[in-house]
Amino acid sequence: MKTGVIVFPGSNCDRDAQMALRQVTGRDPAMVWHKDGELPKGLDLIVLPGGFSYGDYLRSGAMAAASPIGDAIRAYVAKGGYLLAVCNGFQVATEMGLLPGALLRNASLNFVCRPQPLAITSNSSAFTAGYKSQREVSFPIAHHDGNYYADALTLDRLEGEGRVAFRYLGNPNGSARDIAGLLSENGRVLGMMPHPERAMGGQEGGNDGLKLFESLMVAA
Repeated sequence: MKTGVIVFPGSNCDRDAQMALRQVTGRDPAMVWHKDGELPKGLDLIVLPGGFSYGDYLRSGAMAAASPIGDAIRAYVAKGGYLLAVCNGFQVATEMGLLPGALLRNASLNFVCRPQPLAITSNSSAFTAGYKSQREVSFPIAHHDGNYYADALTLDRLEGEGRVAFRYLGNPNGSARDIAGLLSENGRVLGMMPHPERAMGGQEGGNDGLKLFESLMVAA
């Protein structure tokens, strides 16, 4: 399995993603600088990592979405490539138009950082199939702009299409309908605010994230 991690100025979870992918695949992912303008050939999975791309200027993810690598990512997704967009990566994915909606400031206006319980809404996606009958997980969260927003018609459509992959239990952000993880229409892009790459079996984050990456290995 050949993977890549997109690195923007201000990314700070790119190494977490690198280590998670190395753990699961047994090989280092390509670390792709955003100004490269093109992706390595033959990638099976791209990760848009967390952090504060461009310092969250303008709004979170907006400047990263206009980076030279953006067109290559859009083309990769249009061809059916798998993409995992985590935290700031989720914000970038919405700004790129890869996922609907937007990420607003948390309802409390505070930065939140702690283990967060989540409900798995569907076990049939490429990202969640490995959880089988498991219905809850715990991933770390660390964000200030994690409040998912979309208009009511869009939310109804997303619900009807089964595209909500994870929901917050206790909803720390005020997110619309508790949405913590959202799938693209073809199910090959997942945007989520919690950090599965920080829950790979270490001492701090638990191991619930491991099955998400293992699921992707099977799918890809």
